[in-house]
Amino acid sequence: MIGLLLFAACSSQSTEQLSFEYTLVWEEQFEGPSGSMINEDNWTYDIGTGPNNDGWGNLQQEYNTDNTNNVRLDGDGHLEIRAVREAYEGMSYTSGRIKTQGRFEHTYGRFEARIQIPEGQGLWPAFWLLGSSIETDSWPLCGEIDAMEFRGSEPDRLIGSLHGPGYSAGESISGSHRLSEGTFADDFHIFSVDWDPEQISWFVDDVRYHSVSRGQLPPNSAWVFDQPFFLVLNLAVGGNFVESPLTTSFPGKMIVDYVKVYQRDN
Repeated sequence: MIGLLLFAACSSQSTEQLSFEYTLVWEEQFEGPSGSMINEDNWTYDIGTGPNNDGWGNLQQEYNTDNTNNVRLDGDGHLEIRAVREAYEGMSYTSGRIKTQGRFEHTYGRFEARIQIPEGQGLWPAFWLLGSSIETDSWPLCGEIDAMEFRGSEPDRLIGSLHGPGYSAGESISGSHRLSEGTFADDFHIFSVDWDPEQISWFVDDVRYHSVSRGQLPPNSAWVFDQPFFLVLNLAVGGNFVESPLTTSFPGKMIVDYVKVYQRDN
């Protein structure tokens, strides 16, 4: 499938019209009966609280499962990732975290997802990419591209970030976008990154709000974004990026309409 995608790209410095020709190389439309499991030809699960049982390195408060109570299709072409308040395996919440690791990995292009994200203190939905070399290189040497992450207590603001050696966690290279009215929980929005060998740009609804190039990295830092990355979708609860979810009503639902990956032809 080949199409011409046009989008307006805006930054604080300039406004420009970009036009690229893309080929669709992978997509997930989440078709299937209500309550059914995800397509495991495309996705696999991260289960538990992380390899070190430390809330995935962020002190997250959820236990991620492969149960359809947490990750399921809704029968209308959507994925639901549901954060539930329940005692499970020593944790107070359950949720879901799925990835394409070992199923689909790609270098460069446009990675996008159409998502309705939940609001509520302590909810932390995210759509992100992780370097496939994580099998041999520890994080952040493998690289991470956060296409979208969101604090549920700030429902009109999202964040896009780049993590690598010398610029990770609290030192990541980040940008944010705030809606002029309403919240991201009101409707679906398209979150995307456009990635080439020299630069990565972040978009919401085809408006660019952040870009990072090789030359913008901190001194003596490495650009680790010339390898395949896989996709991750998850809804975390609590952790060191957000507040405790004490005042939030559950379940919280992250609803994903589609995920698509395009390769830029030129």
